[in-house]
This record gives sequence, C-alpha cells and structure tokens, in this order.
Amino acid sequence: MKSLLFSALALAATTLTFTPVANAAETLPSSSIQQRRLEFLDTQTKAVEDVQATRLEFLDSQTKAIEDIQKVRLEHLNTQSKAVEDVQAARLEFLDNQTKAIEDIQKVRLEQLNTQSKAVEDIQQTRLAFLESQTKAVENIHETRLEERARRGKSNLR
Repeated sequence: MKSLLFSALALAATTLTFTPVANAAETLPSSSIQQRRLEFLDTQTKAVEDVQATRLEFLDSQTKAIEDIQKVRLEHLNTQSKAVEDVQAARLEFLDNQTKAIEDIQKVRLEQLNTQSKAVEDIQQTRLAFLESQTKAVENIHETRLEERARRGKSNLR
C-alpha cells in the first residue's frame, strides 16, 4: 500500500517537473534550460530522499515492532520456565515429604518388630527356664525313687 502511494507520488512529481521543463525548452535559452534541468534533478533527488526516508521510517517501525514482539515472547517463555521450575520444585518437595513419611513409618514398624521380637525372646527364655526346672524336678524325683528302691532292695537282701 505504501509502495503504491510512493510510486504514485514519484510519478506525479516527475510529471509535474517534466512538463514545465519541456515547455521551457522550446522558449527559453540554453542556460535557462540547464537551470530548469538542475531544478528538476534537485526535485527528483529530494523526492527520492523523501521516499527513502519514509521507507527507513517504515523499516524502523517494523524492526521496533518485531523487537517488542520478541521481548514479549521472551518474557512469556521466562514466565513459563519459572512456572515449570516452581511446579518441579513443588513436586520434589512433595516427594521428599512422602519419602520422609515412609521412612518414619518404617522406623516405627521396625521398632515395633524389635519390641515384639524381644518380648518373644523373653517368653521363650521363661518357658525354657520353666521346662528346665520341671525337667530337674522330674530328674530329682526319679533319683529319689531309684535311691529308695535301691535302699529297699538292700534291706530285702539282708
């Protein structure tokens, strides 16, 4: 759109400058023709400079817009990266808390199992001591009976 406008402006400027020069060439002396040609060239140069300045302004504004868009995109990516890092940190913290809770539960279970094992060992020791005392009592009874029989057997023999 702008290039069409610039082309139309350049064509209008060229037409306006050629027409008086062509008419002047017929009636004016050569120094005046050269003067008109120089004015025409100056006008064309000025028109070209104006077109180039407008194009440069347009390119500058496009460059600025692109830089602004890239800046916004980078900010968006930074925000997303930060959000992902925050989510990952929260997940890691959650996993650390779960691991700690499991370790605590396992520690309590091990303590309970150790307590139960100790109680079972104590009960087994008590039972063994009881069985040993019963065995000793039975042995004592057998020994006493054997002694009694031996004594009776001696008295019967005499």
